[in-house]
Amino acid sequence: MSDSLGDGRGGPTVAQMRLYERWAAGGLALSIIGEVQGSPDFAEKPGNLVLNAQSDTERFRELARRGSANNAHLWLQLGHAGAMADAPISTPKGPSALDLPGLSCGALTLAEIQHLPGAFAQTARRAQELGFGGVEIHAAHGFLLSQFLSPLFNKRADAYGGSLGNRMRLLLETVAAVRRAVGPDFPVGLKLNATDQLEGGFQQDEALEVIAALDSTGIDLIDISGGTYFPGAPSSSDRAGSGPYFADFAGRARTRTSVPLMVTGGFKTRQQAEATLASGKADLIGLARALVVDPDLPSKWIKGAADAPRLPRFEDPPEGGVTAWYTMQITQIANGEGGLSPSDLAAAIAEYAQRDRLRHAIWSDHFRR
Repeated sequence: MSDSLGDGRGGPTVAQMRLYERWAAGGLALSIIGEVQGSPDFAEKPGNLVLNAQSDTERFRELARRGSANNAHLWLQLGHAGAMADAPISTPKGPSALDLPGLSCGALTLAEIQHLPGAFAQTARRAQELGFGGVEIHAAHGFLLSQFLSPLFNKRADAYGGSLGNRMRLLLETVAAVRRAVGPDFPVGLKLNATDQLEGGFQQDEALEVIAALDSTGIDLIDISGGTYFPGAPSSSDRAGSGPYFADFAGRARTRTSVPLMVTGGFKTRQQAEATLASGKADLIGLARALVVDPDLPSKWIKGAADAPRLPRFEDPPEGGVTAWYTMQITQIANGEGGLSPSDLAAAIAEYAQRDRLRHAIWSDHFRR
């Protein structure tokens, strides 16, 4: 999840350290911090972390130490928002130039594209040196590597566009560069959309081909998700049914790869998680919103409790409103405060927006944008 708890200068905060320490205490095996940028140029939000040569490495070391309490792993999710980069603090660029309602971006040059695998690899190596348990390359949810896979975003006519083989080229080059940088034993995962859930976009059959291509790359985990933050597009969690969203797709993917699979999205009961594992469709279960409303859920399930988290229901929330509510609920956990109620939605949206406005100014001043 994107916790949005960075200090606005790309650095970890004490609240962020408390959050991952708290989740570790709740019994989970692995936390993944999204997103962590290698540079400040294409951040998803001003609360993202930036890990580069100018970072406060001691704060990152402390985050790694505290997030790995109780034998948990803490991985950094390596991100690049591309066309979805936060416009107040960046100049969005994607595979191709776009001028659509709510989304405008330039096109990356060939030289800029060819620079990316090494940049991801450098960030991964820094994460390894600072004591994090692994990294996850983010190729889902409409961010840059996902954009290259999608024919809606990728209109290129060179070696990185057109056929699926060309559209997955940057992803495979990035995985290879990261693996070379960290060696054979450091965990490297990848988050991949089963589908971006947009008409004419990246579809399940194409995702299966990408998964097959990843099978021989030395990747350690494929984290299956779906959907995109394309303006106006509903998220998977806002429009899917009551059960896991991508478990059936994972069953299809299982026939195409020997890499361990994690399925994220829609798991609300212990029975759902156990059934998916027992079916062989997945090896790990990813929890997001369930952990935001109950940080102790893994421990409860391990002890045999069948409790389902009480997820809030909202009446006609505005676009982005539910994300704002959950993000501010994450902040409540990080600060050791009580939970929000659905009636707090308007206040959470306002606080979320105000915090970003303040950090936009901090980010721009710090990085001299």
